[in-house]
Amino acid sequence: MAMLFVILDYMRIENTASVELVARELGDRIAAERLSANLTQAELAEQAGVAKRTIERLERGDADTRLSGLLRVCRVLGVLERFDLVLPEPTISPMAQLKLERQRRKRASGRRALKEATTEWTWNESP
Repeated sequence: MAMLFVILDYMRIENTASVELVARELGDRIAAERLSANLTQAELAEQAGVAKRTIERLERGDADTRLSGLLRVCRVLGVLERFDLVLPEPTISPMAQLKLERQRRKRASGRRALKEATTEWTWNESP
């Protein structure tokens, strides 16, 4: 039995690449994910709640496609969480973390007992 291996030749996305080139590469990757999920463009569009034309534009690499459409498609394809790798949550700098540590309480102040008044206070009036 012969085994068939398909090797996808993806471009490495670099900072020097043009926006159009990156958009085309992302489109190719979206198409590959769609095909891997065994979905037609129409099925993906229906599940994502976008027009089939949106899927065509995304896969073609049209840079003017709306971000909301891209996010919906990525959610259906199960790759939305990968955006965390692209834009990770910002971390606190070491200096800011030290400042926060200084401001954080280190111990409880305890409860102070209220002193009971032995006499009722009045204006300095003479009887």
